[in-house]
Amino acid sequence: MVIEICANSFLSARNAQLAGADRIELCTELAVGGITPSYGLIKKVTEELDIPVYVLIRPRSGDFCYDDAEFDVMRRDIAFCRETGCAGIVSGVLTRDNDLDAERTGELVDISGPLLFTFHRAFDWTNDPLKTADRLYRLGVKRILTSGQKSTASEGMDMLVKLQEHCKGRPAIMPGGGINADNITGFSENGFREVHFSATAFKQVLSRIPEFSMNSPKFRDETAVAYSDKDKIEAIIRKLKNN
Repeated sequence: MVIEICANSFLSARNAQLAGADRIELCTELAVGGITPSYGLIKKVTEELDIPVYVLIRPRSGDFCYDDAEFDVMRRDIAFCRETGCAGIVSGVLTRDNDLDAERTGELVDISGPLLFTFHRAFDWTNDPLKTADRLYRLGVKRILTSGQKSTASEGMDMLVKLQEHCKGRPAIMPGGGINADNITGFSENGFREVHFSATAFKQVLSRIPEFSMNSPKFRDETAVAYSDKDKIEAIIRKLKNN
């Protein structure tokens, strides 16, 4: 079985290599489902480690429908990954109705060129998973990372098995989401050849809780996307100048 580790830092990537994993999906900000890592992190991992690196191309948290500027960022990030010697790309685009955006996803696959393309867990929001899987294969997607449209892959096992039987490896179905030492044998017993997990642990870095938090729950709302508002900026600048 191929083991892919969701690595959110250089330490995570190095630990995956030392532990004998087969490859990593490199990203950051696991609390919001992962976003694209920095150029510096991509360079450090690809230059200093030997493990194959797939990079998550997701410009922000929230939904998976992107405006033209965000999509241009995704294209540029993929171009950088090709130049840096990455092994694969993990990405995908949906419509506002959570159907596959075949045009834009296909463009990302084409831009990726020789890098193997995985469609990420945006798949778990799609309305017709079997039909979507067929369309992804026709676009050139090599595998789908999915929890079977449930919160965890264990809960989604029935759908995962259904997808695997339907696709027959075209594309490959890679379970991910909540996989650990207690449940991983269930995936091998059901014939899955690849799995994805993070094996996350937490290291205490502060001796006491700060007086106020830098985290904001508002930014983890998947139904909304945060941005700097032009009118608010102008109003604050006017206030300052009129003082």
